[in-house]
Amino acid sequence: MNLKRVVVTGIGALTPIGNTAEEFWNGLATGVSGAAPITRFDASLFKTQFACEIKNFDVEQFMDRKEARKMDPFTQYAMIAVDEAMADSGLDLEKINKARAGVIWGSGIGGLKTFQDEVTDFIKGDGTPRFNPFFIPKMIADITRVLFQSNTDLEVQLCNRFSACASATNALIDAFNYIRLGKADIFHKWWFGSSSDRSWRWWIQCHEGTFTAK
Repeated sequence: MNLKRVVVTGIGALTPIGNTAEEFWNGLATGVSGAAPITRFDASLFKTQFACEIKNFDVEQFMDRKEARKMDPFTQYAMIAVDEAMADSGLDLEKINKARAGVIWGSGIGGLKTFQDEVTDFIKGDGTPRFNPFFIPKMIADITRVLFQSNTDLEVQLCNRFSACASATNALIDAFNYIRLGKADIFHKWWFGSSSDRSWRWWIQCHEGTFTAK
């Protein structure tokens, strides 16, 4: 079997040490730390009070406010990063064979902030089940792939990869193999997660109790 060559043609990044791929690389090269005191919520009751949050971020610089409100932060971040990767690649979607192009998406947990906010509001209420109509679309981990694929009409279908912190590597290997084995010509591979929320801190603290003597 003749295996095809695989190359990376575009990169996008939105990270705690840079809001573009170039800023991210410069942050890595100069040893910038993304860790800082938590600003998204009051962390005074938690043992750990620092996190690696995305900084100096204004979603309205990248998308319409109305559209942004339909998305969990993790989806906003992912769509912005993939737009940068598309621009960096120079790919013209009107000139490719969309039947030979696809997208694979990896995520650790999905729209955790949306889930937390909806459950918190429900608990504070009178028990009547009132939820935002966008609750499920904002929360599910594969919504970003759905949005991107519906906007681009890419036809190659791959399951999303949800294997915790290994999701990015799993998605990368799958995309690599699809091209290498001749099953596709182009793949958009991405991973994103957003976990600066109270519920995530509770989960981390439970793990601290699991893996330590405390």
